[in-house]
Amino acid sequence: MNMHRGVGLAAFDKEQLSQRFAELSSELSKTQVDNLQSQLTQFRTALSHFATTHRDSIRSDPAFRHAFQQMCSSIGVDPLAGPRKGGWWAEMLGMGDWQYELGVQIVDVCVSTRERNGGVIEMGELVRMVSKLRGVESGVITEEDVLRSIKTLQPLGAGYEVLDVGGGKKMVRSVVKELDADQAVILAEAQVEGGWIVEAILENRRGWTGERARAALENMLLRDGLCWLDSQDEHYGQAYWIPSAMRWDE
Repeated sequence: MNMHRGVGLAAFDKEQLSQRFAELSSELSKTQVDNLQSQLTQFRTALSHFATTHRDSIRSDPAFRHAFQQMCSSIGVDPLAGPRKGGWWAEMLGMGDWQYELGVQIVDVCVSTRERNGGVIEMGELVRMVSKLRGVESGVITEEDVLRSIKTLQPLGAGYEVLDVGGGKKMVRSVVKELDADQAVILAEAQVEGGWIVEAILENRRGWTGERARAALENMLLRDGLCWLDSQDEHYGQAYWIPSAMRWDE
């Protein structure tokens, strides 16, 4: 009897101890959550104060805007994320309209040039054309501004995406279709040549076979409408021009 009673009491003590540990753990968790909530509130207040104080500089000065974006990134804050439409970028900076206006202008340029470039435009060319569309009074925009605006366009499901074609060069796609690896290589080489490309360049620089180069270029021409054919090239007889890799002085 005594042995059984001892086992029962030991089990009871263990149960009480476990309950106390659970209560202590719950109290610690609540304290940690409260402290974290307090820190987040203080942080948001400080960031909001900074953004409000320097709002004009962030809006008008691309270098300052870049520095603010870098500061946010370094502490894990995405200005486009947040509880309201447009995120902190709109809520604290009052730049929601500015950001979406830029997005509309990017769409305008992409759609208006789609017939000639097949829905793929070089990033620098896009920045130049959007800047021209905006005019001097709207302030200077940068590649980073365009990248951020394209991020806001992605929920539209229209295919807006930034493509890295190598060598630090970027293209913006505005149609719902994928570029394969060979097309990305062709775009990169065509940019070096000002939009002009021939099979020999792909064979000599990339080590492609003639068949591979010809097939990739013909797919871009006939299937995807991403290039033009020059059947009277002075040196090669047949060359291709890729509008998205050309500079247009419009």
